[in-house]
Amino acid sequence: MARIDIPDGPGGDNAMVWSLRPEMAGMVDRMITTAYQRSKLPASEREPARMRIAQLNACDACSTFRAPSVIDAGVTEDEYEHVDEWRTWPGYTDRQRLTIEYAERFATDHRAIDDELFARLRAQFADDEILDLTLCCAVFLGLGRTLEVLGINDNDDCPLDI
Repeated sequence: MARIDIPDGPGGDNAMVWSLRPEMAGMVDRMITTAYQRSKLPASEREPARMRIAQLNACDACSTFRAPSVIDAGVTEDEYEHVDEWRTWPGYTDRQRLTIEYAERFATDHRAIDDELFARLRAQFADDEILDLTLCCAVFLGLGRTLEVLGINDNDDCPLDI
């Protein structure tokens, strides 16, 4: 149950919460659509990172959400279900492992992101891809924590179609 009063309406709490601050709703929409539609990273690399952040945020809405665009891009349920095993699951590529590791450190201990991790990132990713991943992690972390802290987790009625 939400910790703030949210008006009833289409899309449930996940959509209607932004009606409380319509001046900021456009920013939230741009953050989400930019992460999904303008990221240079393939969905198969971006989504495991998003899922790891969703797990760490304990955000039910984010953990169960599957964007139609991501499904259409071929991201499989296995790629979501094995995020906890990112170090050992044989289905991940080296780049996917790095995105998950980076997302985990970004969400839990950003000061643990050291030169060694950056050396491994730079061996696999261009600098613009690292910036892209960093900004996507910021969006996933911030919005996921917003939903979780406010108790907005009606994951069966997520309005996103990105």
